[in-house]
Amino acid sequence: MSLKAVLFDFNGVIINDEPLHERLIEQLLLEENLTLKPGEYHKVCLGRSDRPCLSELLASRGRILNDTYLTQLLHRKARGYALELEKIEKLPLYSGLDDLLSQVRSCNLKLGIVSDAIRKEIEVVLNRAQLAEYFQAIVAGDDVTTTKPEPDGYLFAVKRLNQEYPDLNLQPQECLAIEDTLAGIQAAKKAGMQVVGVANTYPFHMLQRCCNWTVDDLCDLELERVQEIYSQKDLQPTPGE
Repeated sequence: MSLKAVLFDFNGVIINDEPLHERLIEQLLLEENLTLKPGEYHKVCLGRSDRPCLSELLASRGRILNDTYLTQLLHRKARGYALELEKIEKLPLYSGLDDLLSQVRSCNLKLGIVSDAIRKEIEVVLNRAQLAEYFQAIVAGDDVTTTKPEPDGYLFAVKRLNQEYPDLNLQPQECLAIEDTLAGIQAAKKAGMQVVGVANTYPFHMLQRCCNWTVDDLCDLELERVQEIYSQKDLQPTPGE
């Protein structure tokens, strides 16, 4: 078996924008005459997509919204996200990203993004950072009906890459996922993929328990070493499996 594709999470792996998302969620609540409690965002929203996060925050305050209005709120947040990024001179991309993307391309591996973020937010970052050309498949939160830790997004990415490259015959076990949250790691593992945990959001030791590889930064990932392990007939089982 060989490694054929590397699939990146987006928020927390490509861009360090969690503080911005917290401010935008807080602003949405204020516009609904509600307030965000200290520490509530990290408890409710960390590692989750905006829709269930916002839905839970509102429901806990007695606000049950229909899907149409909730979608309007999410699009309002996306517009705010784009406007806030325009004010930032240099996007807060994680260090080591450019080098890792170059390594992946030099190894002739396919690249994809699997994220619960909505497509508009992903595209505005990729276009601004001139990274869109790197990724042959993007699966956003509005492409699937489930969210991580369910594996649907990762399985859909495999399907899209096979549609884009009919001769690839890509299987989930030939993909490497790069994740920063426990929900994302579970999603990739449920899809049958090996996982690199990058300690941008959770401590190294927490990720080490459930990932095949764990790194402090993207620049610490030794892609050639990972490829060697994939080339072996039997991959070592993930700790805890």
